[in-house]
Parts: sequence; C-alpha cells; structure tokens
Amino acid sequence: MTAAVAVHDLAVRYGEVVALDHASLEVPAGRVTGLIGMNGSGKSTLFKAIMGMVRPAAGRVTIEGGDPAAARRRGRIGYVPQSEDIDWDFPVSVREVVMMGRYGLLGPTRRARGADRTAVDDALARVELTDLADRQIGRLSGGQRKRAFVARGLAQEAGILLLDEPFAGVDTRSEGTIVALLRELAAEGCTVLVSTHDLHALPRLADEAVLLLHRVLFHGPVEQALAPENLARTFGLDPIAREAGA
Repeated sequence: MTAAVAVHDLAVRYGEVVALDHASLEVPAGRVTGLIGMNGSGKSTLFKAIMGMVRPAAGRVTIEGGDPAAARRRGRIGYVPQSEDIDWDFPVSVREVVMMGRYGLLGPTRRARGADRTAVDDALARVELTDLADRQIGRLSGGQRKRAFVARGLAQEAGILLLDEPFAGVDTRSEGTIVALLRELAAEGCTVLVSTHDLHALPRLADEAVLLLHRVLFHGPVEQALAPENLARTFGLDPIAREAGA
C-alpha cells in the first residue's frame, strides 16, 4: 500500500544549523501518527518540508505516491501550523477564518457557494464553535482559536491533515474535542500526522508514534515509543541521541 506521505532521506539546513539530517518516514493512510520530539528537534521543519515551505538540501517528499505540489493544488493536504501569524485585532469572524480553508476550491470569482457554506458549517459544528461563528477571532480563548484553525483545515476537506502542536496552550475541553475529532477523521479514512508534547494523551490520540531528533529514531507502536530508553534517546538523554543531534 502506498504511504499517504513519504519522506525520503530528507535533509534541511538553516545556514549552519541542521534541522533535519537524512530523515525518512512513511505516514500510513487512514491512521493518526503522533510525532514526538523536543523543541528544536525538527518537527516544525518536517511539516514545512512536506508542505513545500522550505527547500531541502537533500532528499524528497511524495504525497500519495506523487508530486507534492500537485497534491496541494488538488487540496489533498491541509496544514494547521503551531502558531498563526495574524493580527488578532483584525475585524474577521470565526466563520470567515474557517472559510479561508475553502479558498482553493472557490474558483476565480472567490464567491462562496452553497457547498462551501455547508462545509464551513460542518467544520464549525465538529469543533463545537457553531455558537461563536460570528464572533471576532481575537475574542476567542486560546483553545477556541486553535479549534477555529483546526476547523479551517477541516473545511478544506483534505484527505491528509498535518497539525503542529495543536494542544499547546489549550484548555482541557479543547484538547478533548480535538483528540476525539482526529480519531473520528482517521476512522473516516483521513490521514493525520500530529506533533505533540503531551505524552500522557498519546495512547488515546495516536495509532502509532514517530520519535524525531533531526532524524527518525523510532517509528512504531505507541507503547514502544513511550519506553524509557526510547524517550531518553529522543530527548537527548543518552550518548547515542546526543551524537544524532550533533
């Protein structure tokens, strides 16, 4: 079976800083894959490389066996970044933010049709923000904002969803809502790659886990990923991991 996302021997550098060092990874379709690593381990860079937002020094990425740019043009892949570089005072509503996920599907006129409005309404309902749809985005709590941007990814109706630290700074309700939603999406056939620091939530979130420290140290069952010796390597607590991060 072709992997939904395949990363082949990928290397990314920012000047003299090595972000990814010949990392290889295959993300299976229809599952939730958790991505674990300390700050600076290359998780955000991996997401950006998959999305074509950074140029690798070596290696390549394929999406559903083909060209990533073509997959993005077809709207097959959605991305929820760790932080949103927006003006929280800008007068845009939650509904309008979620509608941004439909822009690639609107055609040259950029006018929303009935199907677009339905997709936005469905996405808002799934993240439990229907009642706040007309509120200005900056007036939401941190957890509600994160759910709004998850809804934007859902509105795109992508078959592959990348989420970079969606639980950072969110309340318990928002975390539970997002975890349950990601499990539902996987059951419906969506492929989910999600980075998180919340190791306690990993067993109920993910079907499998990837441990990253500039390169892939482990990819397999969650319970094995959480073994002390594997976590020690991932968080730079033994000589092998320190050498990998050098």
